[in-house]
Amino acid sequence: MKKRAHIISFILILALLFTGCSGNKENTSKEPVKETTEKGTGNIKTGTTETNAKPIDDNYGTYYEVFLYSYYDSNSDGIGDINGLIDKLDYINDGNPDTTTDLGANGIWLMPIMPSDSYHKYDVKDYYDIDPQYGTLDDFKRLTAECNKRGIKIILDLVINHTSDKNPWFQSALKSLAIEPCGQEKCTHKELCREHNPYVKYYNFVEGKPAKGNYYSTGVGDWYYEGDFSQSMPDLNLDNEALRKDIEDIMTFWLDIGVHGFRLDAALHYFAEDTDKNNEVLSWLNTFIKDKNKDNYMVAEVWTNFSKYAQYYKSGIDSVFNFAFATETGVIAKTLNRSAPTPPGLYFAQGLKQVQDGIKKYNPSGIDAPFFTNHDTARAYGYFSGDIDKLKMAAGMNLTMTGNTFVYYGEEIGMTGSGKDENKRAPMYWSKNDSAGMTKGPAGMEETSYPLGSVEEQAKDDNSLYNYYKKAIALRNTIPGMARGDVEVVPAVTNNDISAVTKTYNGSKLLLLYNFSKEAKQIDVKALGFSKLAGSLDTEAAKTEIKDGVVTLPAYSIGILE
Repeated sequence: MKKRAHIISFILILALLFTGCSGNKENTSKEPVKETTEKGTGNIKTGTTETNAKPIDDNYGTYYEVFLYSYYDSNSDGIGDINGLIDKLDYINDGNPDTTTDLGANGIWLMPIMPSDSYHKYDVKDYYDIDPQYGTLDDFKRLTAECNKRGIKIILDLVINHTSDKNPWFQSALKSLAIEPCGQEKCTHKELCREHNPYVKYYNFVEGKPAKGNYYSTGVGDWYYEGDFSQSMPDLNLDNEALRKDIEDIMTFWLDIGVHGFRLDAALHYFAEDTDKNNEVLSWLNTFIKDKNKDNYMVAEVWTNFSKYAQYYKSGIDSVFNFAFATETGVIAKTLNRSAPTPPGLYFAQGLKQVQDGIKKYNPSGIDAPFFTNHDTARAYGYFSGDIDKLKMAAGMNLTMTGNTFVYYGEEIGMTGSGKDENKRAPMYWSKNDSAGMTKGPAGMEETSYPLGSVEEQAKDDNSLYNYYKKAIALRNTIPGMARGDVEVVPAVTNNDISAVTKTYNGSKLLLLYNFSKEAKQIDVKALGFSKLAGSLDTEAAKTEIKDGVVTLPAYSIGILE
């Protein structure tokens, strides 16, 4: 019976991971998730280490996603900027593994920073400059230099599915559309005709409005252009070789300044969800940056179900974001809220294994990119109605996953935000003192709350969510196998409340135990050959312990044994 039950659960897990968790290209507003406050405490034990031990310099680590607009304002104009981020680099990582005052993240994902007319800047006007709201190229060069001092890698959001309609490429193309082809080898018009202007072929122009798709009038004759996301964001034609050369030049420009790679926005939509064509684009982009430096890193946003986005690993790209575990409908939230189709312990453990194997099926060298929230999703606080123990456990689950994990700014202090996009990108709350770099946030943002307090307040509370994040990342940095180990489920221990998995890396093996219950659990591990507690993440004052081969896991705790 037990074997049959495990098989049935396994099938249900497959059904969820490989068909669920689909996302739309449009960031439609959702009903706000209920947000209430519950108090909780936290305590982290990291074996013999209590520091942010220096991580291995590879592409398995912890990246911190920053929306500059709302992060830290250095010049009191209400908008975050590059110099503000420089001021706060020591908050992210001070470069000293012997201190415990920083988060310990070893990478930053910067949302778009190039000139744009929007607050979010996903409609790029100039790929070779910094938006004046954020600073200058010299400021950015100083940022990369300061990051290098601290061992922080930067990846930039690279938006090449579309541009702004104010981009000079598009504006030049519009002018040429009105000029009839001259029919000559060399253009005879004062302004280039549409046959000779290369920028016309950078976009998807058609005569006559197609019956399907999102097309908008150019205002020139009967010409229309494709704009899958917005009228102000004309789609690029990534089949065009001249455009590809320009994109290569753009990547070279930023890599030469000092970035370590790129996050590819909207990769699912390069060619209308055509996986083979999209993979060809990813393969080209990945090969190009690896030829520059084999250690450069690239991660793609492919917001769809796992069975589809796993196929994008065929491109050879390093990572694709793990949407199966993210958002309020993902594996982490469903496990903690006990809304999964199978027992929580089994659901989470088998989910880890299935995602790993699904990636390796297409690329044995692929690196998972786990995350829990980002700038397009509701904040985690609402997923659990403010239950701080679940918030901590969710962070621990994400930060103990194999791969290169991502943390969205503000999650470490339990920021709220749901519904319209602006609400999800609210100002980082540094201090009760409004003059301490606080930004005004995007226009149209609804009033936000900070029920767990500011960074300044939480830093003083050893049991705060903020300190849980710090110690969880320290644990990840301390134990190499945490981020790099191959996962296997331990069925003898995994049950309704407990997930048990091993991770094997460089000949060493770890045992990870997750307690999803509100009660302490005891687990006999003598037969498994693990006798030493390498570290633990505990949400309450009680600590994980091992005695005579029996592990005591407090409520919502994670134990790591070796």
